[in-house]
Amino acid sequence: MTLLFVFGPPAVGKMTVGRAIADASDFRLFHNHHVIEPLLDVFAFESPAFQTLMGEFRQRVLEEAAGAGVDLVFTLVWALDLPADAAAVRRHLTPFVEAGSRVAIVELYADLETRLGRNRTPYRLAEKKSKRDLAWSDGNVRDLERIQMNTGVPSPADDVIADFPHLRIDNTDRTPEDVAAQIFDWVSAG
Repeated sequence: MTLLFVFGPPAVGKMTVGRAIADASDFRLFHNHHVIEPLLDVFAFESPAFQTLMGEFRQRVLEEAAGAGVDLVFTLVWALDLPADAAAVRRHLTPFVEAGSRVAIVELYADLETRLGRNRTPYRLAEKKSKRDLAWSDGNVRDLERIQMNTGVPSPADDVIADFPHLRIDNTDRTPEDVAAQIFDWVSAG
């Protein structure tokens, strides 16, 4: 059993690459918005109830997937500079570690202009209704540039990343299928 944890900034292509992996293999995809979208129907994004349930729902899905032996791609925007995010990611990976699974971390990065273009793709908008207000969504992608979402600068996330194989991919000018193939080659070699 393998957990591929894919992280990177908004609109970098985490869900799309995850879907390409799932379509070409037995991996299942659990992307960030599988939890976010249903909760937004009931709670405001920043509300305490939303934040609590988001963490609990993610954790329970990951625990059950690990217990059921599911090969899983799990995607997330990870604020590397926030110790609380590093602790949450470690907690999310723990069920797979405890089950004796292989855990591998894939980091995607692309420049802001590329990500703003991807923010408007039909697949993204179909899967993430909260992104359909394009003015807000573009503003959110820009605003989150203030948060460290890729490696290269020391952060609290370094301790988590150091515990697992880590592949960093610039997917600016690459298809999701090409990136998925690179990930498969890397996982197979490890």
